[in-house]
Amino acid sequence: MLGLEPLQKAVAGFYEEMCIFDLQMSRNSNPNEHSKKPQTQTGKKNIALLIVVASLGYFVDIYDLILYNIIKIESLESLGIPLDSENVLFRWQMAGMLIGGLLWGIWGDRKGRVSVLFGSILLYSVANIANAFATDIFTYSLWRFVAGIGLAGELGAAITLVSETMPQKKRGIGTMIIVTVGALGAVFAYTVSEKGNLIGPMLDKVFSTHLQNWQISYIIGGVLGILLLVLRAGTFESSLFHQAKSDNIRKGDITILFKSWPVFKKYLACILIGLPVWYVVGIVIALSHRILPEIGLLPNQTISTKELLMFAYIGLSSGDLLSGVLSQLLQSRKKVIYLYLVGIVIFTSIFLFNHHVSAVYLKVLATVLGAATGYWALFVTNASEQFGTNIRSTVTATVPNFVRFGVVPLTLGYEALVKSGWFANPNIMAAAITGIISIALAWWGTSVIKESFHNNLDYYEK
Repeated sequence: MLGLEPLQKAVAGFYEEMCIFDLQMSRNSNPNEHSKKPQTQTGKKNIALLIVVASLGYFVDIYDLILYNIIKIESLESLGIPLDSENVLFRWQMAGMLIGGLLWGIWGDRKGRVSVLFGSILLYSVANIANAFATDIFTYSLWRFVAGIGLAGELGAAITLVSETMPQKKRGIGTMIIVTVGALGAVFAYTVSEKGNLIGPMLDKVFSTHLQNWQISYIIGGVLGILLLVLRAGTFESSLFHQAKSDNIRKGDITILFKSWPVFKKYLACILIGLPVWYVVGIVIALSHRILPEIGLLPNQTISTKELLMFAYIGLSSGDLLSGVLSQLLQSRKKVIYLYLVGIVIFTSIFLFNHHVSAVYLKVLATVLGAATGYWALFVTNASEQFGTNIRSTVTATVPNFVRFGVVPLTLGYEALVKSGWFANPNIMAAAITGIISIALAWWGTSVIKESFHNNLDYYEK
């Protein structure tokens, strides 16, 4: 399938090694425990293909999701849009993701997870190509909103599908691979934004106009998504969804989440757990061009926001890989999340309160800070494991998008604190205060949920 066989074999091999590692750890902790009947080679290949496709999908998803933060200044200057509109456009994208999370999540529970994978990527691919030809703030906002709706479906559908397809104690391995590979999409976005002019002449001929780097970046994202649709021909629906479809049970009914305080509290807790990840990405790193003048660089030192984003996502990819391994080792989601929250506190403090630093120091620190936020895979997996099959897609799609939309009140609070006139270094202190709030909420959320590592997912939410 379009040269996917080597990658599929590599993922199958890594998956098998991780399963052996997990089996050894289980036997060490309980010598009397025996493994279940091993999976067939066909089963392993099917799971490997599913993980490969989901990983590439999330790679493109992150590419498009983070691309705006990388090329926003270049694109706004090119279109003559005031730079203070950057957050307005970002909020339109986040609003689209909030609405899209609801739409795709409900659709996934009622019509199937695979259909969400196809529909969401088609929508944001078309929107990104159209975004390349925006001419004013209205059309730019419109296509960021439409792209946001499309981007909202990818991760939730992929994690739900993989979690329901893989063996109970191995599903964390699949989601770890997906998010680890996906995070590297941000690195690719930075590379394309810097080197897009290499293919510019070819695209100029196709579109009969001269394209700038930011336009090329959007077009490449859209084309990658369309190509990925072809690769998804081999994906299959989960057996748990087929069973729920045949049973007389309400599916995709989001009101289930709000009719009972214990259920709503669990849902709210799942959302709050992920807030520090997007606090770091959306404020500390994405708004670093406002914070760094107050931190102060050493003489003759320069660094851009998009460089810091790239290094942060390199770290995030490594952190996701490590968090998955730690989760299998400790047989726990919650312990690893607590550990990562402590890491965010430490490294965000170092980032904000060290002054007169070098560009190399900031690159290293951005990488380490990104690694400290690398529990995104655990966060989404945990959400999928907390709820029944009939509402699982809705939860898994909406939870990460509520977190992403949570950047909106965080940035509004950040801006209000900056303009308050209360601080000598307003950007540093505003970032610190919003960080304290987001981490405190995440800590509470982690304390509320139950450990889900050993959860059996074959049940319905009544």
